[in-house]
Amino acid sequence: MAPGKNAEIMATQDGADGPDAIDVHVGARMRLRRTLMGITQTQLGQSVGLTFQQIQKYERGANRISASKLWLFGQALDVPVSFFFDDLPGDLRERGGMPASTGGETSGPDPMVKRETLELMKAYHRIDDPSVRKCLGDLFKAVANASDGQIACAVE
Repeated sequence: MAPGKNAEIMATQDGADGPDAIDVHVGARMRLRRTLMGITQTQLGQSVGLTFQQIQKYERGANRISASKLWLFGQALDVPVSFFFDDLPGDLRERGGMPASTGGETSGPDPMVKRETLELMKAYHRIDDPSVRKCLGDLFKAVANASDGQIACAVE
């Protein structure tokens, strides 16, 4: 690394300057959960005593998140620390000495990181009435089953 560069920016596995791939993954998981909860970077930062700029750097992977901060983020985002490492790509799992596959991997991009999914989840969680949310959940399941050729609709 060139002198004067931020010490938090780590070299990638191949030696190039830039954020470490695992730090980028952890930051992306933090951003995903924050977005699903509908809170801003400023709100998250205030809950853990940081500025929104620091949250931005963590979410990009530019700054490495310490264990104590990861614990605070887990508390603020209501997830276990392990959440930040879920769906870690196989090559990064192997780099950490873990098996490449967890047995449940699917092909293609993770639907949980699509904007459409995030917007749907935010709208769903704005519905206050639990019975309306349940009906919507049942409707989505019925439509998905119908699109799979398994028409099964339970109307009460």
